[in-house]
Amino acid sequence: MGTGEYEYPKSKFNQQPHKVAIPPPQPFINSLKNTVKETLFPDDPLRQFKNQPPSRKFVLGVQYIFPIFDWASSYNLSFFKSDLIAGITIASLAIPQGISYAKLANLPPILGLYSSFIPPLVYAMMGSSKDLAVGTVAVASLLLGSMLGAVVNANENPKLYLQLALTATFFAGVFQASLGILRLGFIVDFLSHATIVGFMGGAATVVCLQQLKGILGLEHFTHGTDIVSVLRSVFSQTHEWRWESAVLGICFLFYLLVARFVSTKRPKLFWISAMAPLTSVILGSVLVYLTHAEKHGVQVIGELKKGLNPITIMDLSFGSQNLSSTIKIGIVTGIIALAEGIAVGRSFAMFKNYNIDGNKEMIAIGTMNIAGSFTSCYLTTGPFSRSAVNFNAGCKTAVSNIVMAITVMFTLLFLTPLFHYTPLVVLSSIIIAAMLGLINYEEAIHLWSLDKFDFLVCMSAYFGVVFASVEIGLIIAVALSLLRVLLFIARPRTSTLGHIPDSTIYRSMDQYQNVKTVPGILILQIDAPIYFANSSYLRDRISRWVDEEEDRLKSTGENSLQYVILALSAVGNIDTSGLTMLGEVKKVLERRGLKLVLANPGGEVIKKMNKGKLIDVIGQEWIYLTVGEAVGACNFMLHTYKNVEKPTSKETQNDNNV
Repeated sequence: MGTGEYEYPKSKFNQQPHKVAIPPPQPFINSLKNTVKETLFPDDPLRQFKNQPPSRKFVLGVQYIFPIFDWASSYNLSFFKSDLIAGITIASLAIPQGISYAKLANLPPILGLYSSFIPPLVYAMMGSSKDLAVGTVAVASLLLGSMLGAVVNANENPKLYLQLALTATFFAGVFQASLGILRLGFIVDFLSHATIVGFMGGAATVVCLQQLKGILGLEHFTHGTDIVSVLRSVFSQTHEWRWESAVLGICFLFYLLVARFVSTKRPKLFWISAMAPLTSVILGSVLVYLTHAEKHGVQVIGELKKGLNPITIMDLSFGSQNLSSTIKIGIVTGIIALAEGIAVGRSFAMFKNYNIDGNKEMIAIGTMNIAGSFTSCYLTTGPFSRSAVNFNAGCKTAVSNIVMAITVMFTLLFLTPLFHYTPLVVLSSIIIAAMLGLINYEEAIHLWSLDKFDFLVCMSAYFGVVFASVEIGLIIAVALSLLRVLLFIARPRTSTLGHIPDSTIYRSMDQYQNVKTVPGILILQIDAPIYFANSSYLRDRISRWVDEEEDRLKSTGENSLQYVILALSAVGNIDTSGLTMLGEVKKVLERRGLKLVLANPGGEVIKKMNKGKLIDVIGQEWIYLTVGEAVGACNFMLHTYKNVEKPTSKETQNDNNV
């Protein structure tokens, strides 16, 4: 890298350079329409309705809202066999997990079964994912229980607690569906991958620690979710630890982990891990029943109400003094559930090479939560563990969710009395086994090697959840993610470009080691739109680049700087502050005896420059289509200037004779 002997590109600089075209003006309505379309409808969902008769548009509209009517016509017996096996398999996982996660949210265990009945039916009709298995999730359950617990005590006022949980689920569904209808799904994208990894890991750690209550058979436990409160509660009650419960819990946890290990090593044996939770529930219930372990400190679920979901639309609490808190809880838990569901759906869609519509997924998930809040269900989404089992079981369509729902319905109608003797310690073991898979330390290590700031976001979310609370950890992680977005906007990257020998290509001098600087010319590239948030920074940074270049030229004794070229190919847009900044830069450079040259401004940029009269200020002759043309013109001016300033020897002799 360096100047060396600069070789000019082999092109004819004396040819007329191409002019930068200014886009033709458009009516305001058309411009606004295009902007709205690009912002809210990048996938053009209405494309399929174009040039269709009204009857066909109606059919397409129904299929768009209810995708089941789209693929049902091609459904066959082979698909049903696969979906039947997958549905029964995930039902065996959904039943014990549903009961366990409801306890995690401080709700009656039966609600976990209710939530695996109605929502999957709604999603099967409206969802676009073939692999997503719908149900309750541990993290959302923990978040719901933690935030609701700060408003009302579940033990002191269980009826009000249940009403608020259902109301929060309703508001979560309304918020989720609204994001999809208004095409505002990009809001969920502010939960970055690093944020989700750290948050999920922290929540999983907290959930595992809280299960020590069930493992040790403790009756009194802290309502706090931070690690300090949990450990203090555990070790301050050592005299109440039940060794019978601990032995039972450790044995079942070992069995669950071994089953998962076997299924991981041999994917064809996925059913071993899928059936392990239900097997644990059955074995634990039989063991307690035969040994009367409930009389020796082993806590059991107790009676579960038989029958289908009661209608609870009249139990939603819209007029209580806790309405604002309930709305906040619904929005926060809804975002978390939505982010997990869409991420899981997209992951498995990628494996099978099909696409899912994120906004349609939001509408589907939101609708199923609204319907769920009317039928005794709390917050549901698409959990990774259940969806992974569904995928490995060979599901073909969302019918697997229908099969699961029918299986759960059968359980609600006839089998709930069998869960009376199910020990809580088994449910704790099931939760711990599921949560350990969410602590993705390998991904955290990968983030460290790839991007240190993403690692910081991940660890902030993790430690925020573990040492403070679930809400604080989430707030910290989202705040850091937003800070990074602001830094990208407010502190855009700028770089110097050099010439690659034997070509007309100019590239970053940091990236390419063989590039050479162009004598008398400084080429700068701006890698972001120019807005009010970064215009001052860019003005100062350009001045600093010029200072550094002039200092370098003085120290090496090279030709002085004459031109500063700004490569604007990466500048997609510019506002009035950006236009003002470019005008100021031109004035500053002129006072230093330098000329500002622009290369390859985009359509939006040149259009606003034209409207703002900045083209007249800079000069049309100093705006070029490519960096190569700009350099060629500058070199032509430099050599012309030298020839004028430096007369030939013959001219000098004639002057002397005169």
